[in-house]
Amino acid sequence: MVACTLSGTSASAQSPADTTIRATSNPIFTHKYTADPAALVYKDKVYLYAGHDEAPARREGYVMNEWLVFSSPDMVTWTEHKSPLKPTDFAWAKGEAWASHVIERDGKFYWFSTVEHATIKGKAIGVAVSDNPIGPFKDARGSALITNDMTTDTKISWDDIDPAVFIDDNGQAYIFWGNTVLHYAKLKKNMVELDGPIKTIKLPHFTEAPWVHKHKGMYYLSYAYQFPEKTAYAMSKNIEGPWEYKGILNELAGNSNTNHQAIIDFKGKSYFIYHNGAIPTDGGSFRRSVCIDYLDYNKDGTMKRVVMTSEGIKPAK
Repeated sequence: MVACTLSGTSASAQSPADTTIRATSNPIFTHKYTADPAALVYKDKVYLYAGHDEAPARREGYVMNEWLVFSSPDMVTWTEHKSPLKPTDFAWAKGEAWASHVIERDGKFYWFSTVEHATIKGKAIGVAVSDNPIGPFKDARGSALITNDMTTDTKISWDDIDPAVFIDDNGQAYIFWGNTVLHYAKLKKNMVELDGPIKTIKLPHFTEAPWVHKHKGMYYLSYAYQFPEKTAYAMSKNIEGPWEYKGILNELAGNSNTNHQAIIDFKGKSYFIYHNGAIPTDGGSFRRSVCIDYLDYNKDGTMKRVVMTSEGIKPAK
C-alpha cells in the first residue's frame, strides 16, 4: 500500500514541519499514525486535525501526546504543519491528546480538546484559540470547559470525551460529547463558556464520537455504535431533536476497534473522513490511520452507507 509520496519513511517516523504529502490511496498518510480526524473547510482549503498514535511496537494501549494538523486545496495534496497543540499547553491538564474538534467563528479558531485532567479525576474538555487554523493555539480559558464531575449519568471517568461543535444558521453554537452517554449544551457566543444546562440524547447503542452536520435543511448526528465500533446516525428537523435513528453509516473499520468520523462538503462533493488500522501495526488496534471516501445522499435525505475503499478519492476541483 502506498498512501503518500514521502520516501524513506515509516508510520512511526517523525516528519519535518510543512512537508508536502501526496495521498494516492487510503490511508492518506503512512509516515505516522493518525487518528480521530476532525476537518474544517476554510477559504478554499480543508484543514485536517488528528490525534497522533505513538505507541511503540507491541504496546497494547493508546499513547497520544500531541495533535497534528494538515491542510489541502484538493484533499489529495496535503501539507503537514508543525504540531499546533499538546495537552501540556493546558496548565491544568496532565496529558493524553484524545479526540478534538476545531471550528472557526468571527476569524478566530477554537480547538475543543479531550485531555486527562491533572486534579479532577477523569477526562476533561478544554478550549484553545488561535488567529490561524494551523496555530499555534493557546488555552482560551485557563481552566477546563467540561470536567468529569459535571456529568453524573455514568460512573466511568472517560465519559467526557470527543467534543463536536456545531454553529447553527442563527449563530447559536452547540457542543456535543460523551462516552456511553451522549451530552450536549449550548455555547455562548464567545465559544468558551456553556450557555445553559447540560442535556442528554438517547440513541441506540451510542458509544462515542458524535459529529453533527446539516444538509439541505436537515440535521445529522453520526456517532460510534457498539464496540468494536461501527458508525450509525440519526436525523432531525431541529438541532435539539427529536432525533430519528436511521441505521448504520460505516461498517467496522479494519483492524481498529474504534470508528471516528468527520463529515464535510468541499467543492461540490461530500466526504466521510475516518480512521482504520490498515498500516501494519505490530500491536493490535492502537495505531490508526486516517482515510477519506465519498459520502452520498438518497433522494429522501438519508445517507447512503459509506463504501470504504483502498483507492480513496480523486483531487477535488
